[in-house]
Amino acid sequence: MAKVLLFGGSFDPIHLGHLIVSRHVAERLGVRRVVLIPSGQPPHKLSRPVSPGPDRLRMCRLAVSGDPLFVVDEWELTQQGPTYTLNTVRHFASVLPSGTALYWLIGMDSLLELRTWWRVGELVDACTIVTAGRPGCTAEGLSGLLDVLTPAQVEKLRMNILMTPLIEISATEIRERVGRGQSIRYLVPDAVAAYIAERGLYRDTQADAAR
Repeated sequence: MAKVLLFGGSFDPIHLGHLIVSRHVAERLGVRRVVLIPSGQPPHKLSRPVSPGPDRLRMCRLAVSGDPLFVVDEWELTQQGPTYTLNTVRHFASVLPSGTALYWLIGMDSLLELRTWWRVGELVDACTIVTAGRPGCTAEGLSGLLDVLTPAQVEKLRMNILMTPLIEISATEIRERVGRGQSIRYLVPDAVAAYIAERGLYRDTQADAAR
């Protein structure tokens, strides 16, 4: 059975942590294709406008250029309004070959927030949600999902927590460093750093934070 790992996010910007963790998970699962999906307007990030879709899409493509494991898909960027994960999973289920096993990669913070996701019970049944765990992390908070998921669904989530490398890089940190005029070398692929500089992205980050 073919396996595809779907990895959605604002990717504002995509960084080496995203790539290291997703490759690690793909290798653990025996997945030969990782689909990076830059989001349109994430429902959980409506308070902070993200950078223009074409910029985030271009950075993703630059980040994985020449790597056959990764492809970048712009489907969410073509949708109107907030983008919901269930709709994205259903889209890929409809366009990939029948029988393809779909995995959706999230972080531990998102796992504990799943109760707020749109139609999360249907999402858990529509794909296998794989959580990138970190050393020392626990799944104790999963019991809090029992008011929106069945015990079997919660157990499915628990069984698909994979320990991944601890990479302390965040997109927020990168944006702030650019705003302060600091280097982001070794945080993002060189081609992404060059694109950020060329486009003048994130230069006003510090000014915006002070308002």
